[in-house]
Amino acid sequence: MPDAAPGTGMNRRGVAMMSASHVVDDIYQGCIPALLPFLVAERHYTYAAVSGLTLAATVLSSVAQPVFGWWTDRAPRRWMVAAGIGTAATGVALAGLFHSYVVTWLVIAVSGLGVAAFHPEAARAARQAAGDSNRGMSVFALGGNVGFAFGTLVATPVLLLVGLRGTVLLALPGAAMVVLLLARLSRTLDGPVGAPRRHTLPRGDDDWPAFRRLTAVVVARSILFFGLTSFLALYFIHERGASTAVGGAALTTFLAGGAVGTLLGGWIADRYGRLATIRWGLAVIPPALVGMLLAPTLAVAFPLVALVGVTTFMPFSVFVVLGQDYLPNRIGTASGVTVGLAVSVGGLFTPLLGWVADATSLHSTLWLLVALPVLALALSARLRAPARTGTASTGEDVAAGRR
Repeated sequence: MPDAAPGTGMNRRGVAMMSASHVVDDIYQGCIPALLPFLVAERHYTYAAVSGLTLAATVLSSVAQPVFGWWTDRAPRRWMVAAGIGTAATGVALAGLFHSYVVTWLVIAVSGLGVAAFHPEAARAARQAAGDSNRGMSVFALGGNVGFAFGTLVATPVLLLVGLRGTVLLALPGAAMVVLLLARLSRTLDGPVGAPRRHTLPRGDDDWPAFRRLTAVVVARSILFFGLTSFLALYFIHERGASTAVGGAALTTFLAGGAVGTLLGGWIADRYGRLATIRWGLAVIPPALVGMLLAPTLAVAFPLVALVGVTTFMPFSVFVVLGQDYLPNRIGTASGVTVGLAVSVGGLFTPLLGWVADATSLHSTLWLLVALPVLALALSARLRAPARTGTASTGEDVAAGRR
């Protein structure tokens, strides 16, 4: 495989390594939902206690990401890529070994902090490898989606076979990736010490007003995403009379469409621009979602579910790249906010949507969700392309990146 993609400034091996590391890191996010039923069954945790563990693993992690981003903006700390994965894996490994709820909460929180530590510096390294290629960043973003899904798929059979102590086995992918990163990451991204690779990174002045507008768009899209992942399967089961299997298939269809949309978004952005990708995706969601709600049969509804998934995920990797372009001197902070904080804020609205569903119906709640992409599209109209373009990094930048 060629080391670089001609004309894009993309280091393909670097993108592949960062995407693989994203898969492994987010496995440990996906392990937590799979772990919860076993904790309830073996330790008799209440639903409130389980919710506390989810809080430790997700919200705490997401809020911490901008803090880690700010810290990495003060000086590159690439070692956090491997350290974050190692910490995430260690926390999950220990979660099944202690009967104390407090200790379990703490080690799951530690795992979440490891996930948080990984993302800002990994997003910087992925941008370094991708250069100006949106497709490269979309592959990196897809790695997180794959990792989350894979975590659930791997954790459940392991825990069924071994029990809660099987969490130790779940640390093996993280350990292997840490060894690989320590051995190969710097050389893959920077080239040999005697012949350093030149990088393309954004340069210019930070545009905080534009970044705040982008963050508002990300939050609106995030509320939509959490609403759909929380209630889509239940809508098909309780409102359309489908079986549990069909409801699960609807959610799987949405997420599979999302994987396609993540890659498609990068492809469109490379050809028509990042803002076009964001606006086109947001513009198609409302009619697709309305069509799904009005579909007379499941055979008609399911293709529309897939289309909603594609268009909801289309802007995701572009959000990360555009945020980095708006804050070229604060790439870690931009990555931490767009990947972490803004997404978790969207998740905090899910209980409100649940209250609406209890007071009315799931059908009414999904109709309410139609307004969110419309709002996000209106907010995106105020976004403008950054005034500057990326420039090749100097040898000093490469040396700094090795730290």
